[in-house]
Amino acid sequence: MSFNLPLKAMSLQEKLAAMESLWEDLARTPEAIESPAWHKDILDERRQRLAEGQSRFIDWETAKADIRNKLS
Repeated sequence: MSFNLPLKAMSLQEKLAAMESLWEDLARTPEAIESPAWHKDILDERRQRLAEGQSRFIDWETAKADIRNKLS
């Protein structure tokens, strides 16, 4: 199936609304979306780094503050 949106003619708000509609539709049946194998590879690597003490968790507010500080 081919589907074309007039992206160059769409405003940012229209593009975001289209993305939101797509996301909401996809989220209705998450079991229909298969994760690619490389997702598992990355998760396995991250679990290993946690087990070895090379990574740690931080809370979301701290993570957002760190990102803001790096960008400013």
